[in-house]
Amino acid sequence: MVISPAVSEAKRERRSQPRLAASLPVTIQAHQGKCRTTGYTRDFSTSGIFLYTETQLKVGSELELVLVMPPELSGGEQRWVCCRTSVVRVEDSEEGGDFGIAAVIRSIQALPEISG
Repeated sequence: MVISPAVSEAKRERRSQPRLAASLPVTIQAHQGKCRTTGYTRDFSTSGIFLYTETQLKVGSELELVLVMPPELSGGEQRWVCCRTSVVRVEDSEEGGDFGIAAVIRSIQALPEISG
C-alpha cells in the first residue's frame, strides 16, 4: 500500500507532540481497577501512546498505565510514571496476536522511587 504525501501530512498534523518509538513494558489497569493486564509500547509522547496488549479494550475506556518514561520525554532521566489515558482507537489482533491500543494521555504523574 502506498501512502500519498498529503495523507501522511494530514496524519502527522493530528498529533500535538512528536512520537518516540520504543518498546517498553507497561502495566495496564482498566474499568476502575477491575481489569489488570500488561503490554508493551510501540511509541508514545507526552500527549499520546500506542501499545499492544492481549486484552481487548473498548474505545472510550479509561486506563491507568504504569511505565518507565525514557529520558527523551522526562527531562533527561528515566522515571516511573502513572499515565491516565482514554482509548481513542483499537486495532484488532491478527491470528491470535495482541490488540493495538491508541490512547490520548490526560495526565502524567511521576511515581516516587522505591529504594531497597
